[in-house]
Amino acid sequence: MTDLRELAAQLRVDSIRCTTAAGSGHPTSGMSAADLMAVLMTKYLRYDWANPHKPQNDRLIFSKGHACPLLYAMFKAAGAIDDKELLSLRKFGSRLQGHPNPRVLPYIDVATGSLGQGLPIGVGMALCGKYLDKLPYRIWVVLGDSEMAEGSIWEAFDKASYYKLNNLIGILDMNRLGQRGETALGWNSAAYAARARAFGWHAIEINGHDFDAIDRAYAEALHQKEQPTCIIAKTEKGHGFSQVVNKDGWHGKALPPDMEKAALAELGGVRHLTVSTPQPENKQPTPLPPPQPLKLPTYEIGKKEATRKAYGDALVALGAARSDVVALDGEVSNSTYADEFKKAYPDRFFEMFIAEQQMVAAAVGLSVLGKRPFASSFACFFTRAYDQIRMAAISNATLHLCGSHAGVSIGEDGPSQMGLEDLAMMRAVCGSTVLYPCDANQTAQLVGQMVDCNGISWLRTTREKTPIIYPSGEKFPIGGSKAVKQSGQDKVAVIAAGITVHEALKAYETLKGEGITVRVLDAYSIKPIDHAALLHAARDTGGKIVVVEDHWIEGGLGDAVLEAYAAAGTWPRVVKLGVREMPGSGTPAELLAAAGIDAGHIVKAVKSLL
Repeated sequence: MTDLRELAAQLRVDSIRCTTAAGSGHPTSGMSAADLMAVLMTKYLRYDWANPHKPQNDRLIFSKGHACPLLYAMFKAAGAIDDKELLSLRKFGSRLQGHPNPRVLPYIDVATGSLGQGLPIGVGMALCGKYLDKLPYRIWVVLGDSEMAEGSIWEAFDKASYYKLNNLIGILDMNRLGQRGETALGWNSAAYAARARAFGWHAIEINGHDFDAIDRAYAEALHQKEQPTCIIAKTEKGHGFSQVVNKDGWHGKALPPDMEKAALAELGGVRHLTVSTPQPENKQPTPLPPPQPLKLPTYEIGKKEATRKAYGDALVALGAARSDVVALDGEVSNSTYADEFKKAYPDRFFEMFIAEQQMVAAAVGLSVLGKRPFASSFACFFTRAYDQIRMAAISNATLHLCGSHAGVSIGEDGPSQMGLEDLAMMRAVCGSTVLYPCDANQTAQLVGQMVDCNGISWLRTTREKTPIIYPSGEKFPIGGSKAVKQSGQDKVAVIAAGITVHEALKAYETLKGEGITVRVLDAYSIKPIDHAALLHAARDTGGKIVVVEDHWIEGGLGDAVLEAYAAAGTWPRVVKLGVREMPGSGTPAELLAAAGIDAGHIVKAVKSLL
């Protein structure tokens, strides 16, 4: 049997060695949790290191991602990496980055480092295990006491107890010291325990340096049937080295070489122990039925339907075709129409209530375990979860997000409900896809493609019913556009997306009556945008372009168009129409006019270029 004290000492020694070699990092944050991890990996973490993506594996998330030197030391102790790689920490090109990153290391499931992320993602993984895969794997999440101030953590506490996730175990490394001093609660483990219990968790308070107490706590956690467990472990930051133990001012600081030498001597020197972790059970995941042909909904030209309704209908069609599709919503499913999926496939729908950070994080957890999550809410409310979205991109997760009620066209609800920043927000995410359909048939086709988009994809939908202008068989490849109106005599190209396509068509008719022909280009794919169509439009109109969007003038469709022209070295005359002043309440028509993005303003903009 592995000597736990020797293993814990090795984990501390290696946390020190790799950070000193790097000249930066967080050794003391890992030293506090080394005893907790020594017990976990030798007795409780069921993991096949030769097959890190094995469905039956337990999952370990370092929510306190800055303590990753300890995680990498565990990888070495498991034989997954060697000592040379351990000492490459934070070097350019190393797999051992400054915070955990699954893009480069297969033993890591999700990126952490932005505090408050790990436990909410763990909720998604635990949902997957308990309700979808129906496998007995456990989700172990190492929490820092500083991040317990994050609201996202308590969203996770709330939803984990709501869904009775007894397969989720939070290990709170309560080492008292944060980055700039003592945390809000210090070593008040009773307060943490009371809060956990108030949220419906089973709470256990222990000495985090007592191996027997740690062992008992883990065993107790595994016997819970209806509750997640939070183990509140009182620890000392820098435990094991007397010069830094429980002393302020050592957060995020590598030991200099002379102190490293003293620390290694005090801890008994360098070791190269290799330990075996328990193997996962061989139980197979619930088999999924084979994919079926996708039968997307269709809508009749000339009638009206809201693109948000088409999203819900298309999501149901995806659910019928693919059993890996799951849906989440933020208690607005009767507005986003995700409730259509809930009615059809209740076992694959998860209500996150008004907790958008948890909704996106749970989607990340489901994604990394092989599901295709669609998460929906009002577009404006996704701004609360932007940190989760950008971290999901680092995690290499695949998420399909739908933001409804976008733009001033939502009408009377006013600016607090208007998504006016979302296109800029989502265009800025690494590798994202940003789509903005204008009618129901186009929406259904784009949703059908989204399911196969890797990375973060965003679909913007409209509250109001809009005219259906495309036949049901029309194709809308991502990265493309549609010339809704086009001729050889076009004087100006009007580039629009979503609701403004319909305003552009009204403007087209007005201008046509005055003998002015314009091209109307539906740029439904905002990222990637159709460079070829934009260049042709500029060439065919002598470089006269109007871009109109129901979004702040900064960062949306207009800027995407300008960037495309800049990349091509082409400089047409571009008039950008977008929202420039804070809107209020009113009818959609009144608000579109007040923002200067209705048909009348498009007509004026076209004439200004002639």
